[in-house]
Amino acid sequence: MRVLVVIGHQNPEQTSFCHAIARTAVEELSHAGHEVVFHDLYDEGFDPVLPHGEVPRDSDVPADISRHCEEVRSADGYVVVHPNWWGQPPAILKGWIDRVFRQGVVYEFGEQGAVDGFLAGRTAVVITTSNTPRDVEVELFGDPLENLWKTCIFGFCGVERFTRRNFESVIMSTLEQRQDWLSEARSIIRENFPG
Repeated sequence: MRVLVVIGHQNPEQTSFCHAIARTAVEELSHAGHEVVFHDLYDEGFDPVLPHGEVPRDSDVPADISRHCEEVRSADGYVVVHPNWWGQPPAILKGWIDRVFRQGVVYEFGEQGAVDGFLAGRTAVVITTSNTPRDVEVELFGDPLENLWKTCIFGFCGVERFTRRNFESVIMSTLEQRQDWLSEARSIIRENFPG
């Protein structure tokens, strides 16, 4: 399988727990014999701003965006890793979605506005982190990231096999807890992308 792994986390030293999760995913996928395409959006300096000229379906897009589009289109699966910021992904990751998950690339509008998702048969795993304890998060906010990724993004584009795991509270966790979480992340990757 060809699996696209994308991380959106601003830590320039790549020492965040999100980076540890992304490295674990890449290692597990590679160990299982999958082809891995990896993007650290901050490290690469990805520009999240969607210029008006890129909005029309048939517009010319820069070469780097076209490359990202082709990587999404040709992948058999996706792993996305990011922290929960205000119930959303960081802006750089949202901008990546805006610029890359384009009409004509991952979906099309059919007759009477029906959506035709092009990513059917693929698998998506989203692993997020947060500092709010789970019970507080659910009570106060529900789970906005679950709906965003499962329904509004991947579901919209036709992905039916979707898994999301949030690790919390990172700020209050111990080294042992984080090691256990990395083992769980490895298991999630193995279950969704067997060798």
